[in-house]
Amino acid sequence: MLSIETFDSRIERILLPDSKLEKVCTGAIWSEGPVWLESQQTLLWSDIPNNRILSWTANEGMAVWRESSNFTNGHYLDLDGNLLHCSHGGRSIIKTDLQTGEVSTLVDRYLGKRLNSPNDLVVKSDGTIWFTDPPYGILSDDEGFKAESEQEGNFVFRFDPQSQELTVVCSSIEEPNGLAFSPDESLLYIADTSAALREDGSGNHHINVFDVVHGYQLTNERRFADVSPGLADGFRMDNEGWLYTSSEDSIQIYHQDGTLLGKIYVPEKVSNCTFAADHSSNHDGHTLYVTASTSIYRIRLNTKASLASR
Repeated sequence: MLSIETFDSRIERILLPDSKLEKVCTGAIWSEGPVWLESQQTLLWSDIPNNRILSWTANEGMAVWRESSNFTNGHYLDLDGNLLHCSHGGRSIIKTDLQTGEVSTLVDRYLGKRLNSPNDLVVKSDGTIWFTDPPYGILSDDEGFKAESEQEGNFVFRFDPQSQELTVVCSSIEEPNGLAFSPDESLLYIADTSAALREDGSGNHHINVFDVVHGYQLTNERRFADVSPGLADGFRMDNEGWLYTSSEDSIQIYHQDGTLLGKIYVPEKVSNCTFAADHSSNHDGHTLYVTASTSIYRIRLNTKASLASR
């Protein structure tokens, strides 16, 4: 099998002569939620069933960064450089101050009722935190704690740390999962992965896109891409507005016009990806790190992360 399959010649401008996938470490059960700490040249990610956060550096390899992480999933850095976590176990968004190590809960309830299990999140340039809240962490004790949902649906939320206001920005996605803003934050992409746990294959495996108006409202929902095989569990944007999403067998790369440009095949089921200004790569572009089942993979590309994909 080709490591990179091309469907549109436009993809060639992000490929380098040495753009090939390499495995950097292994040893997880299910890897999710990668985030790059540039100042430390460290990749962090969740090993959800093992209830821990793992780390990897070029010099030290893989290590356990946090035991008993309360089943974290997605991670993101806020504007002050604090690490935000989606906690399945706590049914909350939590924050780790990377300078002091202090851990605090930012939000865990909407209208007085517990959230489902926050899954993925992004931080907008105004400091607001946007996150998805599907039920995956409360369906069993494998990736959280089995419980009944207290919410009326599976929502996408916007949390303002300054005002402490939590609002529903989207209720139309059946089971929202990955999300990302376009580079200019005029668009928000949201995955629907309601097919994830259905044995009959029913449900959704697509990404929808919305216009962002007034900085905080979503309008004009439309289909952006149907991901097959597998699901758009998580994705990131580059600075041209191209979308890099997980699927069952690859990272699929989409132009902003919705064209599937190509696939980077991965030998394990893919969950997510993140861009990194990896100093060990010795090139001007960024490295794409991929979380895939038990392992972490990376590929050097001639592109850079969107500022909306930190």
